Amino acid sequence: MATSKEFHDYVMEQLSRMGEFTSRKMMGEYCIYYRGKLIGDLCDNTLLLKPTESVLKLMPDAQRDYPYEGSKTLMVVVDDIENTELLSEVIAAMFQELPEPKQVKDKKSSRTKK
Repeated sequence: MATSKEFHDYVMEQLSRMGEFTSRKMMGEYCIYYRGKLIGDLCDNTLLLKPTESVLKLMPDAQRDYPYEGSKTLMVVVDDIENTELLSEVIAAMFQELPEPKQVKDKKSSRTKK
């Protein structure tokens, strides 16, 4: 089951209250980014966060699930999306732990002119 547009919009509305969030549609589901860093996914109408040390510490009792069949990453399920106080704390902490996004090389600038 793919994530519905309505659920996507609802989650993005909640997240937007906390800062600069964006999403990218991927095969019927969505990747969620905070200030350019991938923090999790929307899969089957569920918000899943990467299992960073901070997420596991701040949400120790949260359910874990795989975002899709065949995934090797067990992610943290966010049940209470409206708890922006907890989500703000979790996302701020995990942001510090996540690597910077890889810079995409501009293909035009790598070409040599003749």
